Amino acid sequence: MVAQNGKDLLVKLDLTGGGTYTTIAGLRATKISFNAETVDVTSLESQGGWRELLGGAGVRSASVSGSGVFVDAATDDRARQIFFQGTVEMFQVIIPSFGIVEGPFQLTSIEYAGSFNGEATYELSLASAGVLTFTAI
Repeated sequence: MVAQNGKDLLVKLDLTGGGTYTTIAGLRATKISFNAETVDVTSLESQGGWRELLGGAGVRSASVSGSGVFVDAATDDRARQIFFQGTVEMFQVIIPSFGIVEGPFQLTSIEYAGSFNGEATYELSLASAGVLTFTAI
């Protein structure tokens, strides 16, 4: 993958549950990480004492984080509603020149901040809550 604009990594939310995704407005920085737990099956018979892992086992997860400024009432209101209701909603993450990750996420944290002579800002974190799909672009 060649160099890409950071602004092209987008986090989108299905505002109505109808499958139409809207970019969460005002995000200035976004990040997605994928994780896979390992299952260690090393025994006294493991060759050379090297660790052995069980392929295909363990829990896989993804986490998304973002930070930005308030510019759009609809996505700000929806994010706040999702957090306080504790619901799992459908999100998309667009990774430029790589693909689209789509699936259920729970909004696990939302933080608000502001300074006397600056803009109000927010940070949010999402945790995967089910099967994610990947579509290459």
